[in-house]
Amino acid sequence: MGKYIPPEQMTVEQIRASIDERFRAWNQIAQHGCSDPGWPDGVNMNLVRNHILPQLGSVKAGQMTTAVVEAFVQDKLSGGNLRGEALSGKTVKDILTLLKEICRYASYWDVEFPCHFELIRLKNCDSQIHILERQEQRKLEKFLMSDESLTKTGVLLSLYMGLRLGEVCALKKENIINKEELLRVRFTMQRIQDVKMSGGRKTKIIVTEPKSSCSRRDIPIPFFLQERLKTLEKSPENAYVLTGTADKFIEPRTMENIFKRYLRECRMNEINYHALRHTFATRCIEEGFDIKSLSEILGHANVNITLNRYVHSSMEQKRKHMDRLCVSP
Repeated sequence: MGKYIPPEQMTVEQIRASIDERFRAWNQIAQHGCSDPGWPDGVNMNLVRNHILPQLGSVKAGQMTTAVVEAFVQDKLSGGNLRGEALSGKTVKDILTLLKEICRYASYWDVEFPCHFELIRLKNCDSQIHILERQEQRKLEKFLMSDESLTKTGVLLSLYMGLRLGEVCALKKENIINKEELLRVRFTMQRIQDVKMSGGRKTKIIVTEPKSSCSRRDIPIPFFLQERLKTLEKSPENAYVLTGTADKFIEPRTMENIFKRYLRECRMNEINYHALRHTFATRCIEEGFDIKSLSEILGHANVNITLNRYVHSSMEQKRKHMDRLCVSP
């Protein structure tokens, strides 16, 4: 790939070549999706293919009004993923950012969109994530500790070490450094579309390094989890933590369904698996963790992500603060 040239500095021939190149790339993506985990924009390309193109691909530029885009956003928030479930606030923000960039890029060729993106405000969707109250957490913990099931161990790793779902699924015994009492996060597992399959509609599971270098991290293992992980002693070094074997893994979708089953068995309300990570971050702040250390444990690029997305005030904390307002001795 050659050196990037801003559109306003391109010659006519360069503009033509750029349009041809992008047309070929987008035509390929529209048909098959992007399954190259090494391509930094791969995830964004799939967001465009799976969400923007199906609903807005046939909308003419002059009809792309603020109302149309707002309706699109609300649809994604209420049931916009491939299974008809609501997308996370972060994903919808990413989709909206991509749509805005597409419109901005088109404006270089005098293609105008009447949408005023600055008027579209996403509600704080992250506040909808249910953070376990301490009583709920104790109830779940008691259930998870009732036996030595490896999938229950996986849930505990998210609840007490803040691991992402894909990171738990990709975790192997060799990533557990017993001598240093550390867990090394080096890989993540995800399901992507397989372009080699007919129509590009089939998917496959891949294990790759995290998207950002800060997601590659070492996390101290709590004492009770060190004891728990000793159940893997007889497993080979390349065994997956969730299965104890090297030739069998549990993919994220299956693990999420297992977690939902655990919640039903506990007679608890259904929550997203990612809520475990949010609960971990919130408990850490309540226990006095410094925000820099917590940000590094979570694998965030900066502390603002930790504060703005992952730290929530529980009802228990709110009551404690309100009780302090009493002026009588």
